[in-house]
Amino acid sequence: MIYPNTFENKIGFNEIRTLLRERCLSSLGKEEIDKITFMDDMKAINTQLARVREFRKLQEEAEDFPISYFFDVRQSVARLRLEGTHLEEDELFDLRRSMGTICDIVAYLNRCDEDEASISQDGWKHEPVYPYPALHELADGVMTYPQILQRIDQILDKFGKIRDTASPELNNIRRELAKTEGSISRTLYSILRSAQSEGLIEKDVTPAMRDGRLVIPIVPTMKRKIKGIVHDESASGKTLFVEPTEVVEANNRVRELEAEERREIIRILNEIAKTIRPHVPQILASYKLLAQIDMIRAKAELAKLIGGIEPEVGKYPLIDWIEATHPLLRLSLEKQGKKVVPLEIMLTRNKRMLIISGPNAGGKSVCLKTVGLLQYMLQCGLSIPVSERSKAGIFQNILIDIGDEQSIEDDLSTYSSHLTNMKNMMKSANDRTLILIDEFGTGTEPQIGGAIAEAVLKQFCIKKAYGVITTHYQNLKHFADSHEGVVNGAMLYDRHQMQALFQLQIGQPGSSFAIEIARKIGLPEQVIHDASEIVGSDYIQSDKYLQDIVRDKRYWESKRQTIHQREKQMEQTISKYESELTDLEKSRKEVLAKAKERAEELFKESNKKIENVIREIREKQAEKEETKKLRDSLKDFKEGIADIDKQAEDDKIARKMAQILRRKDNKNKRKKEKEEKATDATSLQNSTITQTQNSKFKEGDTVRIKGTTTVGTIESIQDKNVVVIFGGLRSTTVIKKIEHATPPKKEEPRPYMTVGKQTRETIDSKKLNFKQDLDVRGMRGEEALNAVMYFIDDATLVGMSRVRILHGTGTGILRQLIRQYLATVPAVTSYKDEHVQFGGAGITVVDLG
Repeated sequence: MIYPNTFENKIGFNEIRTLLRERCLSSLGKEEIDKITFMDDMKAINTQLARVREFRKLQEEAEDFPISYFFDVRQSVARLRLEGTHLEEDELFDLRRSMGTICDIVAYLNRCDEDEASISQDGWKHEPVYPYPALHELADGVMTYPQILQRIDQILDKFGKIRDTASPELNNIRRELAKTEGSISRTLYSILRSAQSEGLIEKDVTPAMRDGRLVIPIVPTMKRKIKGIVHDESASGKTLFVEPTEVVEANNRVRELEAEERREIIRILNEIAKTIRPHVPQILASYKLLAQIDMIRAKAELAKLIGGIEPEVGKYPLIDWIEATHPLLRLSLEKQGKKVVPLEIMLTRNKRMLIISGPNAGGKSVCLKTVGLLQYMLQCGLSIPVSERSKAGIFQNILIDIGDEQSIEDDLSTYSSHLTNMKNMMKSANDRTLILIDEFGTGTEPQIGGAIAEAVLKQFCIKKAYGVITTHYQNLKHFADSHEGVVNGAMLYDRHQMQALFQLQIGQPGSSFAIEIARKIGLPEQVIHDASEIVGSDYIQSDKYLQDIVRDKRYWESKRQTIHQREKQMEQTISKYESELTDLEKSRKEVLAKAKERAEELFKESNKKIENVIREIREKQAEKEETKKLRDSLKDFKEGIADIDKQAEDDKIARKMAQILRRKDNKNKRKKEKEEKATDATSLQNSTITQTQNSKFKEGDTVRIKGTTTVGTIESIQDKNVVVIFGGLRSTTVIKKIEHATPPKKEEPRPYMTVGKQTRETIDSKKLNFKQDLDVRGMRGEEALNAVMYFIDDATLVGMSRVRILHGTGTGILRQLIRQYLATVPAVTSYKDEHVQFGGAGITVVDLG
């Protein structure tokens, strides 16, 4: 039994309805909001909640859901049922856009994850799976008319105006109309310029439009100077609007063409109306989908605003809410920068009736209204602000008695109105009723009021009704101790700070803190003392005991929560450490595996390289000492790898890996030193080197270029350069690039045989990779000279006859230094500037002999 107007006003549901209406996109959704009613069908409620839940999910997952053009054109469409009627351009445009939105919504919600005709291996046909099944149910069966939309698009442009191409006749009319208007405009401007040149009209005057005709504004004194028809004058009377005689006929023709255009447009609109008319009932029905989607969207937006969720609703009465808040109070406090205190409340079969006591302004009424509003919202298919862990059920009816309901017309006092409500509640209550009563039993003499309230409460218990009741009466507080299914609850109060905590605690009754509040307000102590004597020491003492019980319960509840939090934190810490240990063990094994794998790779690589060197040494008859040294190094490396598996601890592994890496670095360092001395295996024969780099050279000395094995003889020495004969090849190079060498053995058959294979390969490689241009731009003088020296040497070595040095123009210093050096090089026969077309003085061309 619900009295919507009274109930919704008292619990604040009308404000919720207003919030929903504000979030609608059109009057379609607002109408649906106004139709929201209380439901007691579990399936219907869960369906409504599921649609809101799915729409919120859809908003998070998709950005292309169509929510534009929610136009309500139902009246215009309904008018089309009458023959001879049509829609105007703007109405047709709104119809096209809104029907397009319906078509897009239906297509979106009918998407499925599986093919409708998919057949599994067992031969059974599977139903399609829709991402949003509850919303799909709304769209299923809704008719859309893409052909009508296509036809409207052929008639209307993107701005909603009739296209010129809507019909051939309209196209011809508009073409002639544009031509006539252009002719009028040219004639008017011609008359206007002529009048301006004669001084009849001001220079800044332009043609104007009056009654759909082009006219010229003139002053009244000049109206006889220009022949024509006066159509209008300004409000001040200082300007007349004259239509010159020359354009009167043309303007008349414009009017005729506009009338023809309008007739043709109406004909076109009538034609499209004939196409739409047979489908009017289905089109009107399809707008139900648009209205439902608008309403569901508004519900989803409200849920975001109040922090609501959509719990699964059970079949039987149940309230098990965690962190429940009054949505309107929450919004109000958030505007003030405050937070609402959440409630935890439970009504079950074993604890159906909750008696809440506590001080005034402690939150009892707010708790009562929170229960009423949230349960009503839930059974209207709206989200409610509770925790995800909350559970909810369904009540058949909700009965409420809140506030002063005295009636002058019915001659009812406050108490009489309360008794009338009690009578109706007892008549209608059953085991699926939720009863909400504020200040139960007040309005009359306390003793008899408390007695009647207790008797009524007993009837509620007999009918096994559910309820939340607030009271200050002691007999009602004691009622819970002697009756099954009734439980006490207290709104907590801080006795030290003398302020309400707005927290509901179920299990013990609450004190009214009347003495403490009176003392805080400032009543004389004598008055408080007299009141205490009047009520009796037993009552005062029992009230204090009650306060102490509440205080102690708060203390131990706080301790319990603290212990619970500590235990939870400890469990989380233990779990974290166990996870970290598992990860560490896994990581350690991975490190060992990678280290072993890397070491094996190093071993294979090093073994291969060392064996290659040994083979070359053996082929070239190297000393056994070197071979033995390399084999010992290989043995040490193998032993280092074999020890990895034996090292369990991370520090030992790290030390072993560092040792292996050091050995690798040392080996690479030795290899690099050997490569600097010689690139061929015969470089290991140190006995072939007889003198160091710092020794002096003289003509006839046997030398070789560093890094090669080819032996030659010095022919001549000039400053820092030297000419060396290698077999039959004469080469000029820098002294610091050669070194003394042992003369070749006499049994060598011919001089050209002293040119080793590797030397020839080196020369061939240099020749292949040699570039004839050297770019020294941006280098310092010394750096550039060094680069030029090596470049000329390499050019001479590979037998180049001409090279180019790019030094740029700049100040000319770099060019001068380079040419001074080239003048000292015997291999250089000449040098000169490049041709102007190819760089001129910025490039030096060098010819080599």
